Amino acid sequence: MKDKRILYVSSEVVPYLPETELSSTAFNVAKKAHSKGVQTRIFMPRFGVINERRHQLHEVIRLSGMNLIINDMDMPLIIKVASIPKERMQVYFIDNEEYFKRKAVYSDEDEELFDDNDERMIFFAKGVVETVKKLNWAPDIIHIHGWMASLLPLYLREFYKEEPLFTESKIVTSLYNSGFEGELDSEMADKVRFDNLDEAKVKTIETPNHTNILKSAIENSDAIIKGSDDLSEEITEFIEKSDTVVLDFQKDEDITEAYLEFYSEKVLENLND
Repeated sequence: MKDKRILYVSSEVVPYLPETELSSTAFNVAKKAHSKGVQTRIFMPRFGVINERRHQLHEVIRLSGMNLIINDMDMPLIIKVASIPKERMQVYFIDNEEYFKRKAVYSDEDEELFDDNDERMIFFAKGVVETVKKLNWAPDIIHIHGWMASLLPLYLREFYKEEPLFTESKIVTSLYNSGFEGELDSEMADKVRFDNLDEAKVKTIETPNHTNILKSAIENSDAIIKGSDDLSEEITEFIEKSDTVVLDFQKDEDITEAYLEFYSEKVLENLND
């Protein structure tokens, strides 16, 4: 795995957000890969609860400035970066005043999901790809964590399928039980259709609940990792019916080595045969 390139895209990463199974796993796996000589980049949303001064975030002017079209609206993309202390690892933050300025992550103080979470997902997916294109950094593996990042496989497979930078990239998605109740905006599928994505793929998210969003990620990934031990029965059955390579849930003491072995022996070698 030395000198391979892995792009980590996560809804949450410690130390920028509180420690959870998702945020800790995303950080620890990237850290372990980095220590083994793997070239890594980490991307996450710049949620308003992140303390920019404490974590020393700063805007990267050469990467910012473009507009992303979300449901026929021009939304400015701002890129910020920070270094994780002692690790010499850079984290890139996808930012936009409209989508990420509010002092919360996914829901308001009454725990009601934000109405525009679907657009935030689309913006995040496009923002990651457009920034990596500007960096001209072709990843061997793109590893996705968390539902906020789960449209990225669909957009890579459809909207960016002609993009040469990602021709050889393998998509790995980690699935967690840290989802949400209810549904996102009922027009989410139509907003994705605006980008002329394959209709059969869009139908998966016609009812935009947590389960269907994960199903979309599974459909468009080369490999799946069970990031939580207790995934829903529906998701477990969906994985079993797919042709996707799977790594079962790993205990904390085994997790980082197991992931690196999975990358090397299953994702890169087997899928290139």
